[in-house]
Amino acid sequence: MSDDSCSPSPSATPVPAAPPRPLTPAKVTRQIIATAFFTFLVYLAIGIPMAVLPGYIHLDLGYSSVMAGLGISVQYFATFVSRANAGRMIDTVGAKQTVMRGMLLCSASGALLLCSALAQPLPFLSLVLLFASRALLGLGESLVGTGAIMWGVGRVGSENTAKMISWNGIATYAALAIGAPLGVVLDRSLGFAMIGLSGMLLTVLGYVLARGGPVTPVVQGEQLSFKLVLRKVFAYGMGLAFGTIGFGSIATFITLYYADLHWSGAAFALTAFSSAFVGARLLFANAITRFGGYRVAVVSFLTEAVGLLLLWSATTPELALLGAGLAGFGFALVFPSLGVEAVNLVSPANRGAALAAYSVFLDLALGITGPLAGAIAGQLGYPQVFLFAAIAAIGAVALSLSLYRSAQQRGKP
Repeated sequence: MSDDSCSPSPSATPVPAAPPRPLTPAKVTRQIIATAFFTFLVYLAIGIPMAVLPGYIHLDLGYSSVMAGLGISVQYFATFVSRANAGRMIDTVGAKQTVMRGMLLCSASGALLLCSALAQPLPFLSLVLLFASRALLGLGESLVGTGAIMWGVGRVGSENTAKMISWNGIATYAALAIGAPLGVVLDRSLGFAMIGLSGMLLTVLGYVLARGGPVTPVVQGEQLSFKLVLRKVFAYGMGLAFGTIGFGSIATFITLYYADLHWSGAAFALTAFSSAFVGARLLFANAITRFGGYRVAVVSFLTEAVGLLLLWSATTPELALLGAGLAGFGFALVFPSLGVEAVNLVSPANRGAALAAYSVFLDLALGITGPLAGAIAGQLGYPQVFLFAAIAAIGAVALSLSLYRSAQQRGKP
């Protein structure tokens, strides 16, 4: 057979490849939820020990409230130092691989927490193993939390970035809302060892599911240094940090605050915070697109500050529960409202790094809040922790207004 017989005839008209069909809104949502599920699994593993861990360190092992706060904060410090690596990993090897590696680290964290529980008769060894577990959990959280967002954006397109960030947050705080009371139940019924075992099993499942997920392409382009990206998003990150202090204070000290006042139901305050967070994300999913990130941030910080002030002044557990819920409702749109503006400051090839750099400030705030709020609680009492957080949220209002004015001067709404 001749070569000519294999070639198209001169009269044949080449048929262009059909462009890919645009995703319908329903399919976009399904793809986003499927990707955010990995975040849900990791934060369920984070949420299960959240209400139990401070009491375990302070009451069972006999260490101070500052050490209890540090035990929570170790995770956030580890996340903080690994954000740059997470961002670059996403931009170079891909989001899927980043999520898978993060799941393995979280699984190892659960195994170490199980060992910590078994070593309880030796308090110092138990504490060392617990701190190592928290460090690995922070490293894994960094990779999965950032990687899942960018994996989802790769699947549904950059025009859906705000929606992906919002649903990732819904997965985060829905997991915390479920995890906190679940951890209390597991601890009381099966013992602290079950806390570590459950975290290990959940993240092993996450690894298996991520391994079977689709691969998204790595965006090619000039890679900016992480230091330069960090400078670009610095002001936005500081706003996020100020707002995050409220969450860090509630997550770390709400159980000891309730115990100090002889109230029950501290885990449900965490659930109220997380449930209100999820509700706000669902109710106001399009608020950022409609009103702009800066306006939404200002209203969010104000709402959070009111909730924290109510928590500070609460005279009954019901008022404290209301304050925690209002703080969660306000905090809900803080990350995506300023995050969308921050990510848009760089080219697509650097958006993983930008999201990681922006998230650094969340990690930094959570890492500092534990020991700092512990010192405040030790000197002034637990309620003052929430007054301190409210003042920080009010500072975030002022910063967001400043960013908004600067954007107006640049001609951006």
